Amino acid sequence: MKMLSVEVAKLKLGNPLLLASGVNDKTPEQWIRAHEEGAGGVVTKSIGIEPRNGYDNPTIVELPYGLINAMGLPNPGWKGFLEMVEGYTFDFPLIVSIFGGTPEEFAFLAEKLSDVADAFELNLSCPHAKGYGMEIGQRPEMVYEVVKAVKDVTDKPVIAKLTPNIDDITKLGLAAEKAGADAVAAINTLKAIAIDVYARRPILSNRVGGYSGPGVKPVALRAVYDLAKALDIPVIGIGGITTWQDAVEFFLAGARALQIGTAVALRDWKVFREINEGIARYLEEEGFESVEEIVGLALE
Repeated sequence: MKMLSVEVAKLKLGNPLLLASGVNDKTPEQWIRAHEEGAGGVVTKSIGIEPRNGYDNPTIVELPYGLINAMGLPNPGWKGFLEMVEGYTFDFPLIVSIFGGTPEEFAFLAEKLSDVADAFELNLSCPHAKGYGMEIGQRPEMVYEVVKAVKDVTDKPVIAKLTPNIDDITKLGLAAEKAGADAVAAINTLKAIAIDVYARRPILSNRVGGYSGPGVKPVALRAVYDLAKALDIPVIGIGGITTWQDAVEFFLAGARALQIGTAVALRDWKVFREINEGIARYLEEEGFESVEEIVGLALE
């Protein structure tokens, strides 16, 4: 449907919904399934230099308004990832999420994976993996260094995924923009914990995890709103998007595309189609001809 097509970070998307990194996105079959069910593109599980098994179970706690997870960045490493995608062709944008402990590690991964990625999402925001993600991404100077290092080695679009676990997320967005990022994505999960009242100890094996789902939506929406006001580059919204109304709110707040993650786990793959249909209905009923016409209207 033409009214749903958008362009963000030099990527042309048939619709503005992307499968978010970290949920149902480990294998090519899952990426293809997401696209068949209505996703305009896919962000892969975060890939690092070495294979990681992740944390021991339990790694997920389901709450009334979302999930807390501490997976520990399990992934096959860059070599395993290339072996996994060998022989596949994708008729949708494949955004490869990468993580590292230094700017050099991010740049190394971007070089090695540039042939298979349509764009890169830099995981600067995982809240539960020591030495990675948020521990780097809370510092604007490190965000700048990582983005710049990746931009120096690849001509593919670069999206910086930002952490909400900071006093002012726009500092991170401005650092990413200054370093040449093509877009920012916000937000990653909120640092959280759940305790078993009978065991009298944290439930997750890692104790601390990342909270996602409907409960984080107002926080994510505020972050997108602030970033869209402060930045010239596009903002991709993430966080608790479960219904078409949620999606429209994010567009009005300034997001140009959206990532859906926890909603897939809670409501199954049909969520992409349902949200797309709802957005299209809203646009028609309100007299708009495209998604892009409503982006940022709440900022004015």
